[in-house]
Amino acid sequence: MSLTIRQCTLDDLMAIQHCNLLNLPENYQLKYYMYHSASWPQLSFVAVDDKKRIVGYVLAKMEDEVQDVPHGHITSLSVMRGWRRLGLAKKLMLLSEDAMKKVFQSVHVSLHVRKSNRAALKLYRDNLEFFVVEIESGYYADGEDAYAMKKML
Repeated sequence: MSLTIRQCTLDDLMAIQHCNLLNLPENYQLKYYMYHSASWPQLSFVAVDDKKRIVGYVLAKMEDEVQDVPHGHITSLSVMRGWRRLGLAKKLMLLSEDAMKKVFQSVHVSLHVRKSNRAALKLYRDNLEFFVVEIESGYYADGEDAYAMKKML
């Protein structure tokens, strides 16, 4: 099985949404993906298999707070089950982080992760050097708390 990682395009958005719906409890309307793709096309990436199917993605943006230093945010990261534990999520994240830094001079990147998502916590903390900034109570629609995490770039 071969795999290609490339920047996300508008044509990828339906497949990204499908990947999200299959893998994650938090989902977004298509216009939200379109907003990311139109506003920050350099920051989101997809992993495509040899049959042209999207098997993973990272959706990212720059935060808009003018008073703050430039910083990015990972909105969503997902890898299809058959493609997990191959380092794909890490590769997608590193590409997005690199683009944040090079294109937008981002100083750091943030994200939220469910407190119960041990696999994601391991990826972010142990492999990508994120650290917990705070716990946000009831952050998710189902009431679960989130770790607000950050990484200096």
